[in-house]
Amino acid sequence: MTEPLTTAFSMPTPRPGVIDPAPDPAHPRNELSRRVFPDGHHGWLATGHATVRAILADSRFSARTELLHSPLADLGPLPPASPGSFLHLDAPEHTRYRKLLSGRFTARRIQLLTERVAQLSTECLDAMERHGGPLDLVTSFAQPIPALTICELLGVPETDRDRFQHLVTTLVAVLNDPDTPLDQGIAALEETQEYMRDLVAAKRSAPTDDLLGDLTTTDLASSELTGIGVLLLIGGYETTANTLALGTHTLLRHPELVPALHAHPDRTVEELIRYLTPVHTLTRSALEDVELAGHTIEAGESVALSLQAANHDPAAFTNPDTFDPDRNTHGHLSFGHGIHHCLGHHLARLELRTALPALLSRFPTLRLAVPAREITMRPDSLGISGVGRLPVTW
Repeated sequence: MTEPLTTAFSMPTPRPGVIDPAPDPAHPRNELSRRVFPDGHHGWLATGHATVRAILADSRFSARTELLHSPLADLGPLPPASPGSFLHLDAPEHTRYRKLLSGRFTARRIQLLTERVAQLSTECLDAMERHGGPLDLVTSFAQPIPALTICELLGVPETDRDRFQHLVTTLVAVLNDPDTPLDQGIAALEETQEYMRDLVAAKRSAPTDDLLGDLTTTDLASSELTGIGVLLLIGGYETTANTLALGTHTLLRHPELVPALHAHPDRTVEELIRYLTPVHTLTRSALEDVELAGHTIEAGESVALSLQAANHDPAAFTNPDTFDPDRNTHGHLSFGHGIHHCLGHHLARLELRTALPALLSRFPTLRLAVPAREITMRPDSLGISGVGRLPVTW
């Protein structure tokens, strides 16, 4: 039996001068291999692009939390997903929620937020300019933009936005840190759920023209609306905030790429998303015996899916460990695949292609304020990469 997955699924240790998103070259890129999970479960690791994509599209593999074993930490038995948490549901329950939400996340609907996202970016940049450097780009830029965008989408009142941003940053921090005491994590989640329940109740009594306001006119129960709100809050905030920070770090370390960002923001942002793969790991559980890549995955066995390795698979992308803004990124798996393909992918792209060029246009001399070796990855037990701090100046 091979080593526990904790050694294979953490981001590579940052080397002096670079945080390298490519899989550890010492780790073999097998399509599918046996692994022992941190809790002792004997499961599988999938790294090949074709295999990971096939599993994500196969209804014989479940996303239900109570069936999964985490490849990143020994979390013990996990409870079933709460009402509305469709990310961890299978069809037909997942289908019901997805149908209600998908029309509200189309490219056309999200495009209507373009002006507002640009305004939020400008407000953050104005505040940065008033403050002056050095400052932490994570807390001053990368976190506020997606948090405030989600506020806009869900219909959080202006007067609540500071509290809302505090709630989400605290919740995500404690959920990501495997050393967080359980009671602290539960307390942060309950406080966020309580706020969302109050917001749903307010929308029911006085519907507003926003996502939650619209959903109060459906047959969804208040508990389901609360779960949807919390899920969209975490999903819409965490990955985009991390990509903004890691993307800025990548561009600062490779300034020759900045002209491509300004000339072709869509293409360059898409390559950043593939190259960085902020959601680097997902997990599925086999509902029945499945023959795949020359192996039999037995019913009940968990499969850890390395999106990071799949997006750096030479069989799918030429020279995958090189950042290439001219690359054809079609088929990358940073937003997943299949029925759980990220609902908010249009929104994430909009925020990234708006905020990153705005940042580097406003501050063309932006640079790290500390030696590159001091920029380190933060603790991670959710399969999402991020930096704890990114001190910059200009």
